[in-house]
Formats: sequence, structure tokens, C-alpha cells
Amino acid sequence: MKSNRLAFLLARPLLGCASLVAFVAGAAAHAEQIGSVNTNFRVTGSDKVVVEAYDDPQVQGVTCYVSRARTGGVKGTLGIAEDPTEASIACRQVGPISFSGPLKQQADVFNERMSFLFKTLHVVRVVDAKRNALVYLTYSDRVVSGSAKNSVTAVPGTAIPLR
Repeated sequence: MKSNRLAFLLARPLLGCASLVAFVAGAAAHAEQIGSVNTNFRVTGSDKVVVEAYDDPQVQGVTCYVSRARTGGVKGTLGIAEDPTEASIACRQVGPISFSGPLKQQADVFNERMSFLFKTLHVVRVVDAKRNALVYLTYSDRVVSGSAKNSVTAVPGTAIPLR
């Protein structure tokens, strides 16, 4: 009986860490990875450039493709490595465009963690009403400081409903 209790007490912190890692991995599951290439071979996991597809949740028929670096190695495999801040974006019309409702002038559409706690990749949608276009911007930020590295793309539209 005492050995079972001791084993439970020793395993409890590990279960908590596993639950936290599963939660963080689930929270970052907004993208569909559609491809990757290895850039630096490591026995414990290679560094990669990944291409992910994000469907705009408020604009049906628009998909954004984001390419970015992912760190490999032991830290990358465990999900605790800090990925580089570089990212590129290309958004395209992949079907008929329709809106789930009026759009804000500017809205954070997607967020994905790039490190265990501190860095986040953002995709922001900006409505250019004058030119009937949806402009998408990607950048990363940190708790302490952000990055000026960014990329922008636009999708032409017609009659974009604004709030």
C-alpha cells in the first residue's frame, strides 16, 4: 500500500507536466501543416521550414499559407524550443467568398505559439474598404519585445461588410 502511494506521489508531477504539454499542443492546433523541408539535420530531430494552411474563420473561401522555421533537436521535439521569428504569408481565394457577418476594420485572425511560453505568431486581417481588399499581415511578438519582421498579402474582394 505504501509503495503504491509513493509511486503515485512521485508520478503526480509528471502527469501534471504531461497534461500541460498536451494542453499547449492542443491550443496551437489552429493550422493544418501541408508540407515541410529539412534545413539542418540533427539526430534528435531536424530543423525545418513548414508550410501551414489557415482558413479564415470569418471569411469562407480564403486560405492563408504561412511558411516559417521550426527548431528541431531535443527541445524542438519536446515543444520547448524557441522558433525563429521569420515568417512569410500568402493568402488566396480558394472558393467563393462569403462572410459569416460584418468584419472589424482590423482583427487578430490566428495566433500560434512559437515557444513554450513567450513568443506568438500572429496573422492580422485588415479591411481596405477603399480598394475592396482583405489585407493579411503576419508578425511575431514576445512578452518583453516584439519583432519588426513581418510579411503582408492581400485578397481582392467585393462589398466587404464592416462593423
